[in-house]
Formats: sequence, structure tokens, C-alpha cells
Amino acid sequence: MQSRFQDNFVAPNLSDTRLSSKRAYRMLIDGVSKDAVSGQVIDRESPGHRSCVVGAWPQATAEDVGGAIGAARRAFDHGPWPQMSGAERSTILHRVAEGILAHSEELALIECLETGKPLNQARGEIEYCADLWTYAAGQARGLEGDTHNAIGANRLGLVLREPAGVVGIITPWNFPFIIVSERVPWALGAGCTVVVKPSEFTSGTTIRLAEIALQAGVPPGVFNVVTGYGPEAGQVLAEDPRVDVLAFTGSVRVGTHLASIAAAGVKRVGLELGGKGPQIVFADADLEAAADGIAYGVYHNAGQCCISGSRLIVANSVRSALLERLLDLSRRLPFGDPLGEGTRYGAMVSQTHLDKVASYVSAGVKEGAELLLGGDMVAATSGNYFAPTVFDKVRPDMRIAQEEIFGPVLATIGFDTPEEAVALANGTPFGLSASVWSRDLETAIQTTRRLRAGRCWINSVIDGTPEMPIGGYKKSGVGRELGRYGFDEYSQFKGLHMTLGRPQPWFQH
Repeated sequence: MQSRFQDNFVAPNLSDTRLSSKRAYRMLIDGVSKDAVSGQVIDRESPGHRSCVVGAWPQATAEDVGGAIGAARRAFDHGPWPQMSGAERSTILHRVAEGILAHSEELALIECLETGKPLNQARGEIEYCADLWTYAAGQARGLEGDTHNAIGANRLGLVLREPAGVVGIITPWNFPFIIVSERVPWALGAGCTVVVKPSEFTSGTTIRLAEIALQAGVPPGVFNVVTGYGPEAGQVLAEDPRVDVLAFTGSVRVGTHLASIAAAGVKRVGLELGGKGPQIVFADADLEAAADGIAYGVYHNAGQCCISGSRLIVANSVRSALLERLLDLSRRLPFGDPLGEGTRYGAMVSQTHLDKVASYVSAGVKEGAELLLGGDMVAATSGNYFAPTVFDKVRPDMRIAQEEIFGPVLATIGFDTPEEAVALANGTPFGLSASVWSRDLETAIQTTRRLRAGRCWINSVIDGTPEMPIGGYKKSGVGRELGRYGFDEYSQFKGLHMTLGRPQPWFQH
């Protein structure tokens, strides 16, 4: 299909010197850089620059992953990390944050080329990740248990916080550096050891992070990285009894499969899965600000974002006015080459995923939704690009209103009453995020209180800070990351009952 977005499409520059060399990576196991036992590797082609291979990493098998788990187990059972004081671990984690900033441009370029996201976006993400590590480092020395001093004159109760053990962490391809940094520093701060399996599409920055952590003083075996495909490498983390906790971020299909495997071993599981984020716009909203926020919410990272605001639920009285603003912005939005300084969103992760997004657009049209803008691939010979796409007249039961598309596709649904808006927002299997746009604070707050979503915003979207917990309701997952709650995911709590003085005898002579 011929694109209608030639004017604002930023064509990729295949002669850019930053594309000229392929980076070769090795896994990090027990503090040593290693190839896969099989010797096989995975080549990664830049999704924004077809035929340019930008990275290669080992294709691990169960044998490789087992070695990494063994290293993490030894480091937890016999190594110094779990026994260190919070202050000692905090100092090292602070040095990791400093190392991230020292290598920020390198990490941003790797992230840009492997994921297809704009370089400027990647730079901001790397800086944010340094802040995640800094926050976790500060909190690591303040982790605490509890005391119970009112359970009897001769009794005292202590609640001891202990590290949970070996943590397996499986991360996706859309935000590889952010998601690993939302989990690893919390696990390490709690005193755990980790084995991370990043996506086979985007493993470079995770490997570099582990190397930076090793240089910062994290002991060997505490932070291990294995690379490869899910069935051969990732699934082992759910199966192996030496792993105490499994943290997975990705699709509902894979997450529920891994959880069922982990359940057989009574392994603790944390899941952050899919989303179908609503953006509710009331009639009194600032429509200019809302249009800009809606565009950001649906187009950020080419829509490849679990907290994407992919459903516009708008008051019918302002529906036309808001869509007019949104369509004008969408037509002028520069997208394309990830290395372009003005690019707002770049390429999609793979041709397979691009085809999946296109199939959802076709399904929307077939089911009777009105395609107002976009709906087509762009410059298919250059990279995996999809135009900004807006649907109107979407029914709540349509696939584009119920299923996670994971692309720059917005589904618009109208409402007349606040009750209807809340029902529409809650009317999917997901509950990861939601936005409310209104000048009336009471309307906004009362609406968010009725939304079944783990992360809500008022007059903004896709905002975040290390202090605030993240996680999902319903099929969007279980558990919470970040904030002080994040440390609980990687902690065990032991109740200690103490008797002061001689207890009353149970058996009387």
C-alpha cells in the first residue's frame, strides 16, 4: 500500500557511520565472559536499517543456563553478597549508577540500533535507568523488618526481612534497559543473586550492564546474563528448582505458561504482562494538552509499550474537536530513522511484528471501524515502519478495542456519562495503566479510584518515577516493582517469637 505520510517520514540513512560495525557480545556467568557451549550465535539486524547487522550474542541452551544458575546459587549460599550490610551493597549499587552515566552514549546507541527506537529517546531512558539504580541504592541501606512489643509482658516478636534467594529475570525487547533496571537493583539491594535472560532481539545493553556492575564491585556470580531463545533458555529459569523467584515481563501467553511451570515447584512468580490502556477524556479537559498526551501515549516507542494509551474513550460532546486536533498532530509527527535527531518514533522490532500490527488494522476495518488515518506500512524496503493510525467508531467488542496491538494504532470510543466511561475503561481483560483528562480534580480522582489498573495518571500519560510502584490488575500481571514495595518482591519475611523469662510449663507434674 502506498503510504500517505511521505512528508513527515524521516527516511533512514544507510550510510551513517554508526551502522558500519557489528558488536560481538558474550554472556556473563560467574564473572566471566563466555560463549555458548554450542558455539552458536544470534545476529541482530537493525529494525530501522534493513540488512545492517548491529549485534551478535551467544545462543544459549539449557546447559549454559544451568551453569549460570549454579553460579548464582553458589554466590547466594556461600558468597559475600547476601551477608553484606545494606550500606556495603548500597555503595556498590551507587557505583553501578555512576558507571551507567559514564557509558550513557554507548548504551543509548546500542539500545537505539537494537530496538529501533529514536536515539534521543534512548538517551533519556539510559539517564532514567541510572536514577533507578540510584534510588534502589539509597533504599538498600534502609530496608527493615518490624517489631511487636505489645503481644504480652513476657513476649517479644520480631519480623526479619531476608533475601529471597536466586532470582530468574526474563525481560522483553521493547524497553530492555529500563525493564532490567526496574528489577535487578531491587533484587540485588535485597541481597539476592540474579540470572537475567534478555530478549533474543535486544541483548546488548543487558550484557553491558552486567559488565558495568562487575566493574563497579558486584561480586562474581551475583549478576549473570544468559542470551538466547525463550524455550531453550528462558524456560529453564522456571523449571530449575535452584531458582527461588521468577520475574517475567512479556505477553500473557508466555507469562501464564511460565507461571504454570513454576507452580509445579511452588516457585514465587512476578508477572508484568499485557495492557490495553484507556485514555478517558472528559468534556471539560484541556483538549490541546489532551491531544498531545494522547499522541504521546499511543505513538511512544511506535506503540510497542505495555502501558500504551491505545484506547481513546472520549466524551461525545468533544469527540470531533479532539479528533481534529489529534489528526492534525499525527499528520505532522516526524517518524522514521531511529538515528534522526528529530524523530519522535522509529521502527518496529521485526517484520513479523509489523505484519501482526497490519493484521489488526485489517481486522478493524473488516469489523466496521472507521479508519481516519494511516493503517499502512511505510518504506518497507528500508526498515520496519508503520504510519500513525487512528480509528473512530470503534465498538467495545471489536478486536482492536479488546486485544493488545502493540503498535501505533489508536481505537476511539465515545461516551455520554462518567459511569459509561469507567465501564468502557474496565471492559477488557487487562488492567495495567489508565489516564484521565479533566480540569475537575474531583471528577479525575473519583474516576481513577474506580479504574482497575495498577498505574493511573491524571492529565498525563506514561509518566514514572522510581518512588512509585508499578504492576497490573487482572491479566496484566501479579506483583509490584519499584518503590519500597519492589523490595518485598525479592524478600522473605520470618516471624521470630521470643519468650522472656521462664515460660509457663505445659506439663504439670
